[in-house]
Amino acid sequence: MEQLSAGKKLDRAFDKLGKKNTLSFELDLDTDVASLKALDAKSDPGPGEEIPDEVAELLSDAKITVTVQSKKSLDESGEKDLVGTAMKVSTPDGDLAEYRVIGDSAYIRADLDAMGRMMGSPVPEADELPPEAGALKDVIEGKWVTFSTKEMGKAVAEGQQAEGGPAPAPSLDAATQKKLVKALREVVARDVKFKTGGGSDGTEHITATAPFRTLITDLFGEIRPLAKDLPPGMGLPTDKDLKDVPDAKVTANFTLKNGELSQVDVDLAKLAESATVKKLGLTVRLRAGAKPTAPAGATKLDLNELMNGFFGGPVLNDAEFGETGPRDGDVPLDEI
Repeated sequence: MEQLSAGKKLDRAFDKLGKKNTLSFELDLDTDVASLKALDAKSDPGPGEEIPDEVAELLSDAKITVTVQSKKSLDESGEKDLVGTAMKVSTPDGDLAEYRVIGDSAYIRADLDAMGRMMGSPVPEADELPPEAGALKDVIEGKWVTFSTKEMGKAVAEGQQAEGGPAPAPSLDAATQKKLVKALREVVARDVKFKTGGGSDGTEHITATAPFRTLITDLFGEIRPLAKDLPPGMGLPTDKDLKDVPDAKVTANFTLKNGELSQVDVDLAKLAESATVKKLGLTVRLRAGAKPTAPAGATKLDLNELMNGFFGGPVLNDAEFGETGPRDGDVPLDEI
């Protein structure tokens, strides 16, 4: 009876999420540098391919915030129904990157200097760029820039066609999304064991436990009959591909507030199959959905000018660039 009650409560909580028009959540990888380094070492990287300390620190401290707004309820929405989306990657030291789409306009800004230092590939200073770089200087300075998503889609499609590649894959429609959700629910009902926990002031905790390999093998088994409805090129692993996936039991803790999902904590440390990985989890915190808005003062990024002018310009020879070339560690301009 407890199993049915806990599963029903969680099912209803997800139903409530689907009825919303706006959803905002924060992803936090609950780990530390030592665990990430140990996990990387277990993968047996080649010489020089080990995860840098700076990247491990970034992953252990970074948070990703996502907001989605639709004209319809989220469980009835397709990509064409979205009126606003936003994603931000931040650390305790500040925001690393942020991306928003409002209607047909996309907005982006990034702290390229901080990202370059972490990756060991510093970017050039804005005043080192040629005049034809235009709004790219604002990109390097971490300012907001904007461009048309329609123009970008058209440019990408034309580029792929010119190279003989496939056209951009269509997105999932609402009907296919419903089929996938139904498949997920059937697998969860079959493989996952639920247990209710304590709580007060309208807060309740539900624990869900399942063997990981069994769960994902059954999930892909349910999805394969839907392959014809998925975007072209979206390959699905076979049961044989999944045979080496750890089958350790994974536990997810769901926090409900007045019947609504507020937080999910997943412990992934057992999947590492290594005693040295002490802390490896994922936390999802749901927030009151703040509507994505267009940032003020964004500089328009002219895609044609950027591609045909700056990137398509003549390559500088040694005399024009200087005998010494770029400084060690600098990113060549044509790779920005």
